[in-house]
Amino acid sequence: MAEETHIDPPLLAVLKGERRDPPPVWLMRQAGRYLPEYRALRAEKGGFLELVYDSDAAAEITIQPLRRFGMDGAILFSDILIVPHAMGQGLTFGPGEGPQLTPALSDGDFSMLEPNPLHFAKIYETVAKVRKAIDPKETMLGFAGSPWTIATYMVAGHGSKDQAETRRLAYKDPARFQALIDKIVAVTVDYLSGQIEAGAQAIQLFDSWAGTLSPAQFERWVIAPNADIVGRLMVRHPDVPIIGFPKGAGAKLAAYAAETGVDAVGLDETVDPAWADAMLPPGMPVQGNLDPLALIAGGEALEQAVTRIRHALSGRPHIFNLGHGILQDTPIAHVEHLFDLLRRPL
Repeated sequence: MAEETHIDPPLLAVLKGERRDPPPVWLMRQAGRYLPEYRALRAEKGGFLELVYDSDAAAEITIQPLRRFGMDGAILFSDILIVPHAMGQGLTFGPGEGPQLTPALSDGDFSMLEPNPLHFAKIYETVAKVRKAIDPKETMLGFAGSPWTIATYMVAGHGSKDQAETRRLAYKDPARFQALIDKIVAVTVDYLSGQIEAGAQAIQLFDSWAGTLSPAQFERWVIAPNADIVGRLMVRHPDVPIIGFPKGAGAKLAAYAAETGVDAVGLDETVDPAWADAMLPPGMPVQGNLDPLALIAGGEALEQAVTRIRHALSGRPHIFNLGHGILQDTPIAHVEHLFDLLRRPL
């Protein structure tokens, strides 16, 4: 009896080095507030964290954009701050306030951090339910925040524009700050490994605040911890691709791609895709990088931006995505138009 030939879904195939035209596509924050079906479920269930820790609701939200638009990837509905929550910090999402972590750790006292692996159980349930429900042609994506970005929230207790408190601590007491980074790395590896064991086929590491660091600090607090995570995950799950997304890295993106060991690099909207094609390792898959505001604008601005990105990255494996998360006032019709554009060959 002949063996069955395994064919990877399009997004996973590109992450493993294939070129596809049209490119596979998913959108960061694709499961969220711009969708009326999400808003209806949130009104029924309650707050954001209530949804995240309700695996049935979180699975439904994860699948909603695939059902509506036919994305190639389902990104887990969760939040990067689930990791510090599992490490013992209180986590709340106040209306219009953004996330709050308590107590803030700006004094450098990390003694209260005691990771609780059981905290992730509902997240793993969500992954398993989504993987079981989606089409085999669709890829289940897990994720976590990268250590630097997670640390900025843990130290300050909230988001900030320049991450000044965390940067001060990293300069003032690098040994103590390294201890925090090491704790985050260890928890993150176990958390991502759990997602993979539950059914995640690829992983994205979000370093949303990587852009505020000097080159030397970027090497220590972005490249080194991400390389540590990637190396440990490769030992446990050698066949699972990892996408690194260091938002704001700019010219430091080339070093990130070369030194972290990630399988693919996500580009934010400020990166010239032609520059990325020239500077990143040949054949490395690239993801991105439509400006979310171009999607809101729609029309000719959207069409020109999509064409420019696709042409610039046509010579390497490319996953089409936004340069950051989709915004809540994005018109549904513009997302539909985006998918119409992307289904056309170049």
